Amino acid sequence: MPSREKLEQYAEVLVNVGLNVQKGQPVHIGAPLEAADFVHILAEKAYDAGAYQVDIDWHSPVIRHLRMNRESMDALSDVPAWAVRKQEELCEKNTAFLVVDAEDPDLLADISPERIAVHARAWGTAFKEANRNFMEDRVSWLVCSIPTVSWAKKMFPQLSETDALQKLWDAIFHVMRMDQDDPVGAWHNHLDALERRSQFMNSHHFKKLHYTAPGTDLTIELPELHTWLAARSINGKGTSFVANMPTEEVFTLPKKDGVQGVVRSTMPLAYNGTVIEGIELTFERGRITKYHATSGLETLKELIESDDGSHYLGEVALVPHESPISNLNQLFYSTLFDENASCHLAIGKAYPTCLVGGRDMTEEEQVANGANDSITHIDFMIGSAELDIDGTLEDGSDIAIFRKGNWVI
Repeated sequence: MPSREKLEQYAEVLVNVGLNVQKGQPVHIGAPLEAADFVHILAEKAYDAGAYQVDIDWHSPVIRHLRMNRESMDALSDVPAWAVRKQEELCEKNTAFLVVDAEDPDLLADISPERIAVHARAWGTAFKEANRNFMEDRVSWLVCSIPTVSWAKKMFPQLSETDALQKLWDAIFHVMRMDQDDPVGAWHNHLDALERRSQFMNSHHFKKLHYTAPGTDLTIELPELHTWLAARSINGKGTSFVANMPTEEVFTLPKKDGVQGVVRSTMPLAYNGTVIEGIELTFERGRITKYHATSGLETLKELIESDDGSHYLGEVALVPHESPISNLNQLFYSTLFDENASCHLAIGKAYPTCLVGGRDMTEEEQVANGANDSITHIDFMIGSAELDIDGTLEDGSDIAIFRKGNWVI
């Protein structure tokens, strides 16, 4: 376990750089019970930053497994109206949301994919309108993580619980730049560098991207109004925040019907307590027409069948193979970390902020401008040292963007 001083330093980066809590702003933290000691430090740092109130939602993986295993299908799909209203009220008050994502990747491995899908579909549908606050960056939000015993043992099964936890802490602190002399300064420098990448992509306004790698030959058309974003987002009050930490990506949205070809994943996907490996997808006019996985196929099927929009892509993200997480050569079994070791795509809803003026559009206008709509948004990793990406300009000429998994420029 890191020292109290180190944990406070980590919390300061999350609260002040990531969430960027403003004086008088409410803060809501969602976390597993195992993270209680660190959440107490996060709450202290939030109050130090001037938080108006700090509200905590605790959850238990044990109870989650019990519910998924023991409840009837009716109970699994019963979403209380008060839960939706609570989130809406918090958003109305300009609350900053911090989620500590630290769950056993295999938590629901023994639960049928159908039961998981029924629950996910019901909650995704019930919260669809409320979740626009996050997808459109109307409020500040941040997803971060700390080690838990089950997660650490999944990553390092040969080690004792104590040693596995310490090794995972070391890995997280490294990719979070906590081993640098000035982590806050290091983060601001890193965020500036990511913004320069997004500015390069926007300056060329590519018409489409072409991905080639073993098992992948994919063309992705981009909407006319697309814009590339980096880690810093701006909420509805004009305040910056960083939604994911760590982060190494610049991203935009594909044109819903403009994806053609085949793509193969390069890393397992930990989704809803199960692990899906060896994903292969075929696209025709944007729609997934064929899919395969070497393990977790039924779970992948239920994901793709969430709704009509989950048959299409909603995000295109560029991440260099030579990045802090990738260079560890360690699978985290957590999308928060693994997506920042690899270029990735997302099945489902697009971020409206990736359209110029998208946040002020109706959902119908967003769709008319090429954005996909869905109750889900799930990233899967496709990057490797063998991935090449070319961008096609408006005049039909091509520019190399990635070679052997890394930025050319």
